Amino acid sequence: MTRYHQVNNERIPFTDEEETAFDASEKAWIDGADDRAMTALRERRNQLLAETDGVFSSDAPSELGTQELKDYRQKLRDLPATTDVLNPVWPTKPE
Repeated sequence: MTRYHQVNNERIPFTDEEETAFDASEKAWIDGADDRAMTALRERRNQLLAETDGVFSSDAPSELGTQELKDYRQKLRDLPATTDVLNPVWPTKPE
């Protein structure tokens, strides 16, 4: 399929070199999908962990650091090994 540039309201077809470069760029983007998904998963996981960091600080009341919350944090730390990176299943935060 021929691709085009828009130049001065005129459609100009890509040269063979431009087609090759565009195909390589598109392939690199597609090949990087897993890496981008992994990065997004880690960023979200770290955000969720940070939301509960204060519960385990040395000056927090000990009753806040329940076993359920410890288990939740462990499940978060176990990600991404325990889920599909492209369709992650997130643990439920205890109340």
